Amino acid sequence: MISEQQLEAVSAWLAGNGEAPTMEQELRAVFPGLHFTFCSDDDVMASNPAMELGMFNLYFVDSSSHCLCLTTDREAATGLVIAEVEDE
Repeated sequence: MISEQQLEAVSAWLAGNGEAPTMEQELRAVFPGLHFTFCSDDDVMASNPAMELGMFNLYFVDSSSHCLCLTTDREAATGLVIAEVEDE
């Protein structure tokens, strides 16, 4: 489960550090209990992010079965996709 507090903490961290060249490593160090996947938002085939931050959209990931999948269920979420939104 990803709590509302965890989602808010990750979003606050990204707002202040999202442009750092070592963002991925730093984010994993700050939140060691969460699994993160990083990609472009164009690569995500989901209609609704869990949170939109401007530069990034956050999506819930469920890894409870054999394969990872996106979910909208916070209770089933085991990690987050950090999807970079690029200017068009």
